[in-house]
Amino acid sequence: MSSTGPQAEAARREFQELIAHKGHAVDNARAAIARLEVAFAEGALVRTPAVDQTLADLRVALDQADGQKLGGKSAEAARFITRALARLIDEA
Repeated sequence: MSSTGPQAEAARREFQELIAHKGHAVDNARAAIARLEVAFAEGALVRTPAVDQTLADLRVALDQADGQKLGGKSAEAARFITRALARLIDEA
């Protein structure tokens, strides 16, 4: 069962806006993760095992060593994973 109410809807809408924002997919993904963490902490959305696994996958794609630039593969992975995450939070 998905989370309901104005806070859940706002969190979902803001997540969608962040991942669709003009800019680099990696930066958008980081902002979207931060928004989801707030939504989970506030109780607006409920964590599920699938959401947690997808967030872990996204964090791996965004991981960078000191001084290392993330390339196109990271950006493409971020876009792919955030789209999957968007589908999951519709049900969270």
